[in-house]
Amino acid sequence: MARYTGSTCRLCRRENIKLFLKGDRCYGDKCAFERRAYAPGQHGQRRSRGGKYSDYRVQLREKQKVKRIYGLLEKQFRGYYFRAEKQKGITGTNLLLLLECRLDNVVYRIGFANSRNQARQLVRHNHFLVNNRKVNIPSYQVKPQDVIEVKEKSRKVTQILEGMGTVVRRGIPDWIEVEKGKFRGILKALPNREDLTMPIQEQLIIELYSK
Repeated sequence: MARYTGSTCRLCRRENIKLFLKGDRCYGDKCAFERRAYAPGQHGQRRSRGGKYSDYRVQLREKQKVKRIYGLLEKQFRGYYFRAEKQKGITGTNLLLLLECRLDNVVYRIGFANSRNQARQLVRHNHFLVNNRKVNIPSYQVKPQDVIEVKEKSRKVTQILEGMGTVVRRGIPDWIEVEKGKFRGILKALPNREDLTMPIQEQLIIELYSK
């Protein structure tokens, strides 16, 4: 399955929740979800009225929502589920921690990018160092005490400067330390489940994959 290249705002409307896929635009008056808070398509307003849904549909929609938040394809997401299942602890929490510790997500959380999609592109274009080593793999797993730094010659990149200027809107999580003047951030520790504030019901995803 190819990566989705259609309208980003349709994804938020389809999941009936703002996924913040377009960065700072999602906080302004131009946000399509705010102007048309119903499902896309000819019968979108009718579908948005709700109804009785099967357990499978509810579980599937939750999985699709999380995939879209982190910008993953099905094969990638399923791989994270199997990794989470093999780890000690609660599978659902393990899954979210694996997703949160992706390098592109940490770059976004620090504020070096306006969205996870933009962060993924910046990582691929070799703009960051992890512990003074070049890393251009968006799925790279960041570990506690790892230092993520903007390369010296990339510190004037417009997207990075814009991200650092607008990150105050969404805030920087407590489990990340940012040294703005040095263009770097540190993953202080793995987040707790209660630190992840996106409305995700990971247990529904586990139930879906466990069938």
